[in-house]
Amino acid sequence: MTTERYDSGRTNQPPTDDGPAADSDPAVTDGSGVRVTSDRAPDADLATDGGPEAADVTLAADRDAASSDVLLNASSVAFAYGDVQVLDDVSVTVPAGDVTALIGPNGAGKTTLLRALAGLHEATGGTVEYLGPDVPRPIGYLPQRPSFRPGFTVVETLEFYASLVGEDREDVLNRLDRVGLRAAAERRVGALSGGMTRLVGIAQAIIGDPTVVVLDEPASGLDPGMSTRVFDIARDLADRGTAVLLTSHDLAFVERTADQVLLLDDGVVTERGHPEEILDRIGVDTLQEAYEASVTGDLQQVRVRGESA
Repeated sequence: MTTERYDSGRTNQPPTDDGPAADSDPAVTDGSGVRVTSDRAPDADLATDGGPEAADVTLAADRDAASSDVLLNASSVAFAYGDVQVLDDVSVTVPAGDVTALIGPNGAGKTTLLRALAGLHEATGGTVEYLGPDVPRPIGYLPQRPSFRPGFTVVETLEFYASLVGEDREDVLNRLDRVGLRAAAERRVGALSGGMTRLVGIAQAIIGDPTVVVLDEPASGLDPGMSTRVFDIARDLADRGTAVLLTSHDLAFVERTADQVLLLDDGVVTERGHPEEILDRIGVDTLQEAYEASVTGDLQQVRVRGESA
């Protein structure tokens, strides 16, 4: 197996997307790990998180060497912010064709884990491996709070991303159709509602047909109809062979959509399996009941462990 190691935040980066920042350098990755710049960029760095530490993600060029079509594998991952231990000995496999959902209370470490899996920051322990094919964009990422450089329209913003992976305006419009936002193609991103901005972020995350799509709270701020659409998109991506990894507090949608659920509580995985397996094991009827039976501490108090998760 041929492997290649990238460092995000330095010259070579994994071709993943962190949320755009309106006031940062318009340098971006071109999908091969090489940084390119453009004075017309409607957005900023696709991969860096602005932190001093680099992500440590092994990229394996030959997917056939991976067992069981696992595209992303994390083993014994730990993460600490100084003295605050956020993740402890977390292992996750993300197979092709599956929707893998992380659930857990606020502050449990879900966003921290997603960012480590997407290569956006370096775990303080354990390993993260991308085991998929060598493609222009292996990992697409929707951050929890997507934002885009103002002054550009939705279609202009997405055209920029598309140009990095060989897609064109028609491809962009098709992505907007897919997320239900084509009618807003010519609207400036600064005039979008929070929910519409999230839909643009989802469209951006699937540009280039990445083999792994990582979505942090994709339905947050959306009405019930659009939430249904977003989870249908996740299911459709998986049915086409994409490995989808998402976090959500919409447990009914997770129960309906996910092939694998991991419950993260206080930085450790306390339950994992297909939703029906978890329900049978705990002896409850819904994932909401399983969540309430499994999470320790006061469910009505926010955990404070470091970065918001």
